Amino acid sequence: MTGKVVAGGFDGKAYAAGLSTAPGVYRMYSADDTLLYVGKAGALRKRVASYFSNTAKSPRTHAMLAQVARMDVTVTRTEGEALLLENQLIKSLSPRFNVSLRDDKSYPSVLLTTEQWPRIAMHRGPKAVPGRYFGPYPGVGAVRDTLNLMQKLFKIRNCEDSVFRNRTRPCLQHQIGRCSAPCVGLVDAAEYAESVRRAALFLDGRSDELTSELGNAMEAASARLEFEQAARLRDLVGSLRSMHSRQYVDGRAADLDVLACAMQGSGACVLLLAFRDGRNLGTRAFFPRTNGEDSAAEVLSAFVSQYYAEHTPPGEIVLDREIPDAGLIEKALAAAAERKVQLKWSVRGERAGYLQLAARNAEISLASELSSRNAQQVRGEALRDLLGLAEPARRIECFDISHTMGEATVASCVVFDAAGPVRSQYRRYNISGIEPGDDYAAMRQAIERRFRRAMESDATDARADAEHGSLVVLPDVLLIDGGAGQLGQARAALAELGVEGVVLVGVAKGVERRAGHETLILADGREVNPGAASPALQLIQQVRDEAHRFAITGHRGKRQKARMTSKLEDIAGIGPRRRASLLKHFGGLAGLKAAGIDEIARVEGINAALAQRIYANLHGLAPPVAPPVAGNEQAEQ
Repeated sequence: MTGKVVAGGFDGKAYAAGLSTAPGVYRMYSADDTLLYVGKAGALRKRVASYFSNTAKSPRTHAMLAQVARMDVTVTRTEGEALLLENQLIKSLSPRFNVSLRDDKSYPSVLLTTEQWPRIAMHRGPKAVPGRYFGPYPGVGAVRDTLNLMQKLFKIRNCEDSVFRNRTRPCLQHQIGRCSAPCVGLVDAAEYAESVRRAALFLDGRSDELTSELGNAMEAASARLEFEQAARLRDLVGSLRSMHSRQYVDGRAADLDVLACAMQGSGACVLLLAFRDGRNLGTRAFFPRTNGEDSAAEVLSAFVSQYYAEHTPPGEIVLDREIPDAGLIEKALAAAAERKVQLKWSVRGERAGYLQLAARNAEISLASELSSRNAQQVRGEALRDLLGLAEPARRIECFDISHTMGEATVASCVVFDAAGPVRSQYRRYNISGIEPGDDYAAMRQAIERRFRRAMESDATDARADAEHGSLVVLPDVLLIDGGAGQLGQARAALAELGVEGVVLVGVAKGVERRAGHETLILADGREVNPGAASPALQLIQQVRDEAHRFAITGHRGKRQKARMTSKLEDIAGIGPRRRASLLKHFGGLAGLKAAGIDEIARVEGINAALAQRIYANLHGLAPPVAPPVAGNEQAEQ
């Protein structure tokens, strides 16, 4: 449903009167169709009408409403769906007046895969692997502790699929009692699936329910005279209860998050202190973009909505203050989690102590972040003065080339804004079609590929921006890691594409390659040596070093992959079809390397002699004398 523009602006009262009382999401737009705000509502008519009533409003809300030219709404079936949709729209469209949770860090999670024989492992990054993700956890240590506990209690495998498929005997994990060895059939599918289900209950924080269930199962096994099974269940129940006796909050196992919000000026920090089954998992600090919001309660409300739309909420969330829409958010989280979720802000005893701890850490984290931001701002202003810009650069990009004697050439592009690195917009380019070691050609190819997309896209088109991300946005300053040669190639590529308004700066290494002695080559040909004490050079070094790190990481991965793949290509008698068959059968080169000669020979098209050559090549052994290659092997080549 879309609102109409009437004389004197948007008639919000009339628009609200025609809305449904169902839950949903509303969007406010300006006259130039810029998205101003996205909000959720348990009852759309009541919520939208509240904006246009005569009640007192904050200056930020007044400024927003003065720009509203139209509104859209989307009706959802439940409040939980409204919460999820609001979060998705805020992330994808970045409305001007919404508080936005910005978390560039990749925190680890526990992954429980959905396979015939699921495995449990630590996961970091995009959730592309099918399965259930638990967390995220504050650090790797907390994940390792959890995985260690899972293997002790439930004996779920943690090996890679390529290893799992090619085991012929139990591994060390089974021998020390941490895996039930499904790889060699020492546990049946039903029993293993039950262990996986119990592990998921534990990771969900439902250990009380799990303990009760195991106790009933133990009694049933005993009644059936299955005493060995009853003994195993007894030991598992004992382990769970022993753990609960050591780890508790308020005398019982707890599953809760503690949240505190600190604000100073336009800066905000939300500190999360997490407990699962009474275990303190540590703290995490988030620094959301407030976009003009000055109410800590509003910032905390936005955080709760956005964070728990992506992460499974615990049964209890303790807040340092009451937040708007608490009832709506509580219902939505409970519906999404399919269990009761409570939001609390008036607490006593130990929980009050945790709130004080979280609040203090939020203030310290915010002060540290603001200090860092202030230093970044000083560096940005110094760079503005050094380059003669009208204002500090809002976006800086830097390109670097990495290779080893021309092998596996990779170009990196990193992005910084006023707040620091924007890792979600980093890019790598695999360079091809050039003479090995030609850094000039590599730089030109990378610049052309990055900026051609920008020139082909309409940067004012929101759909293009959403589709291509950072590629349609031109930087204010473009740093090139290299001397005049690399800078000249970048300048020629930009001129050919018709890119204007980008300030080019070459960053040449100084005498003896010492940090702080870099020479900056400006667009007009001047060479400047700001010196190690220059805040402008410190910012350039920070961006350049990040580009170098990102490039060399990509190069090493590409080089390693190429070298591992080439091991098969160098074996006589292994052509594309046999190479594909081997890798498919063993799940990759690691699985093939772990296999014995007899196992390799069982692959279709691989005879005993060829299996011996493969094994010898992969393990650096002297290969057996190969017979003349003929027939089918010659055809493969």
